[in-house]
Amino acid sequence: MDNILEVSGLAKRYPSFAVDNLSFSLPEGCVTGFIGANGAGKTTTIRAILGLARKDAGKIKVFGLDADRHGRAIRDRIGIVMDGSYFYDELSMKEMKSIIAPAYSQWSDSDYRAYMDRFGLDPKQKISTLSSGMKMKFALVLALSHRAELLIMDEPTSGLDPLVRSQFLEIIMDYMKNGGRGVFFSSHIISDLDKVADMLILIDSGKIVFQRSRDELLDAFRTVKGNAAQLNEDTRSLIRSLKVSPFGFTGLTDRAEELKKKMPEALLERASLEDIMLAYIGGGNDENR
Repeated sequence: MDNILEVSGLAKRYPSFAVDNLSFSLPEGCVTGFIGANGAGKTTTIRAILGLARKDAGKIKVFGLDADRHGRAIRDRIGIVMDGSYFYDELSMKEMKSIIAPAYSQWSDSDYRAYMDRFGLDPKQKISTLSSGMKMKFALVLALSHRAELLIMDEPTSGLDPLVRSQFLEIIMDYMKNGGRGVFFSSHIISDLDKVADMLILIDSGKIVFQRSRDELLDAFRTVKGNAAQLNEDTRSLIRSLKVSPFGFTGLTDRAEELKKKMPEALLERASLEDIMLAYIGGGNDENR
């Protein structure tokens, strides 16, 4: 399987923050979720990939093409959903579309009308009257209407109500039914990624913590609960994010079989993606006795 996006040694430095030496790839046919706490570097990374922020180091390839040398050809083949800040408030959605559509060689008015109807958007409505959620829906419509081969999105479901978020996720799954495509999007709504993501990349303090498949993560980790009296130096070493209270302990483990042998009475349950993310970035164990 070919990689649709390759990032190698990416760095973008600001006086008070930096993403440094980031390397990861997106396989073709894969929905990749980019996760991390606020301020971890998700937006900085996406802006650098898109050329909206000049990188300080690293190489980026999209569709096998060097982004520095083939930026225009690449932009014609990708859909971008950031936020509505690049829209002109005094224009209607129809007028905004007339400005953006000529930039893409594969623009489809029929796709545009279909997505506008699907999201219940009135093309005559002015940008200034749109809610943040409606602006995000309009940005998605524009991204999907030129038959993009890669969608790059920053918090696309932020500000959307549960019903529209569900519609959005259905559209992503429909979009991926055609081969040769990819999706890369950041989100703090981990439950959304649990529904659609094939791969997850975790960033923390400007560095990549892991890139692993969703199924691999969910198979590897278990939440564990039990009596605090069972804890000792040996068993503690097998548990992440250990929290101890007068009523027992909870934590997360990726060594479930080994732990079960040493703590046969402990309860092991399937972990959520949010539990797993917090285990990596939530700090050390919390001993509250």
